[in-house]
This record gives sequence, structure tokens and C-alpha cells, in this order.
Amino acid sequence: MMSEGKEKQLAVIILNWNGIELLKKFLPSVVEHTQGEEVDVIVADNGSKDDSIEWIKTHYPDLKILAFEKNYGFAEGYNKALSLTRYPFTILLNSDVETPQGWWQPLLSFMQNNPKAGAVQPKIKSFKEKNKFEYAGAAGGYLDVLGYPYCRGRLFDRVEEDNGQYDGPPVKICWASGAAFMVRTSLYLKLGGLDPNFFAHMEEIDLCCRIIAAGYDVYSISDSEVFHLGGGSLPQGNPRKTYLNFRNNLLLLYKNLPASQKGRKLFYRRLADALAFLMFMLKGEFSNARSVWKAHGDFRKMKKLYVKENTIPEDIVYPGSERKAVLDRYLFNKTK
Repeated sequence: MMSEGKEKQLAVIILNWNGIELLKKFLPSVVEHTQGEEVDVIVADNGSKDDSIEWIKTHYPDLKILAFEKNYGFAEGYNKALSLTRYPFTILLNSDVETPQGWWQPLLSFMQNNPKAGAVQPKIKSFKEKNKFEYAGAAGGYLDVLGYPYCRGRLFDRVEEDNGQYDGPPVKICWASGAAFMVRTSLYLKLGGLDPNFFAHMEEIDLCCRIIAAGYDVYSISDSEVFHLGGGSLPQGNPRKTYLNFRNNLLLLYKNLPASQKGRKLFYRRLADALAFLMFMLKGEFSNARSVWKAHGDFRKMKKLYVKENTIPEDIVYPGSERKAVLDRYLFNKTK
């Protein structure tokens, strides 16, 4: 455990794996604009084979580094990093995020003053088009009535410009973006952190649902913003991304719905996914159609990993779950 964590309140942890080019591009803004007596920037390296660690030591010799002996992946990498650092608060920050001056201060202040806040996110905007929100999180995420993710500022594939329409007091959301995800470290560890079975995509949504089920709230804060490059792992429309999104979405619903809702909601959700399968077929996107089919087959196998007593409160209401976002987008052609 890092002894400095007992003195400072916040660790900003960047997980890196062979990402020297992203570090060169984005780490300078993070280091320059994340300074103070309450905060440390830490790079957790997942056994990189490039010159990432050497480059950091040369250009930022005082920067804290956690050098893992192998690649633990996204979820396990962060789980390991938080278990070793143990600052009261942690921001999980993607390596492709540019940060402006003082971006972390409104987040920390809010968490310190609101003990029932379990996690928060800033506005996530596009690095390439800084007047627009970024797909992965925008101004805070929700799950609709069928469990499909959407955001304040992003309705499925349609991303809005940021014209201040979501500015104002902190707002309760269902999930905070993993691109810039602030959490109470003790709560993160108590809940088991990110689920490594997901491999990639929607781990943060699953964790946020567990945070809400544990009696805490998740917020979006407009007083802070960061700029996310995005698309660093898999681009939109990639069959592998389609597979992970459909499979993991089903898994997080299975894990986080109360027993009285689970069967009914998953039934309707499977019908909706069948329509998505047909849509891909009609558009000639056969690889994506196969990904949806495979996602459902693997979900049926993987849900056995979570066979245990359901402890989700029966009266739980995830913010935004009353909206029929999939109908708004694809039937009524709404874009906001």
C-alpha cells in the first residue's frame, strides 16, 4: 500500500498497457492540471512491453507508477490498483483523456460534502469535436425500461452538442462513465470492484447499479468536464464490440434486477434484441447479427456464474428506467 494515500484524499489512476503514444499525447495535460495537496496522479501499468514506464520515468520522474508483472486487463487491473493504493477517493481515468485546469476539484468537493454519493462523473466531451459530448458517458448515463444504455447528451448513436442544456446542480444518474469515473475507494473494494467476467464494456454500469443497490447514489456534475478521444479499444459497429455490448448488457440486468422484475424484463429485452438481430440481417450486417446471436448463447452459459440469493431491493428504481429510449430513437426518430 502506498503510504502517501494516508495523507492525500484523491488518487487519479490511469491504467496503461502498451500505450506510450497515448501517454505522450494525454498525460501532460493530466499532470499539469491535476496538482495539489489533496491529489496524486498514478499510472498503473499492466505489464507493458513497450517503453511506457521508461518514458514516464524520463519525463515525469516524480510520477507514481504501479508496475504489474502481467496484463490483468481493464477490470482486474483497476481492482488491483485500488487495492494497493487505498486513497479515500479514486478517479479511474482513461489514458486517452485530456483534462483542463482544476477539473478534479468539483468532483472531490462534492464527494466530500455528500456522504451518500458513491460515484460521480464530469461532463465527458469529445476530444476531436470539443463542442460535442462524447459517446461514452456524455453528461451521465441511464438504462431505459428494457435496460438499454443511453445518456444525457447521447441517444444511442446520436450525440448532441453541449450548449449548456445539462448544466446546473448535480443530477442523479444510473451510471457514470468509465472514461472518468470517481468512486469512494472503500465502497469500490467492498462491492468487489469491476467484474472481470465482462472483459470489456459496461463494467462501470454494472458497478454503478451495485452502488445504487447498496444505498448510495451516482451523480453527474456539470462544473467539471474532460475531453475523451474514445474508440481506443473497438470502434462502433465492430462485431466484437456488438457482441460484448449485447452479452454484457444482459449480464448486468441479470445481476442487478430484483427477482420480481428479472424474468419479465429479460423476456421483453430478448424480444427487442431479436428485432435488432433482424435489423442487422436486413441491412446485410451479418457479422453483427451473428454477434447478437452468440451474445445470447453465451449469456445463457455465463449467468450460471451469478446463481446466488438475489439481494437486490425489490423497491429499487434506477434513474431513467421509466423511459422507452429505444422507441424514442428508432420509432419516433428522436435525436436528443
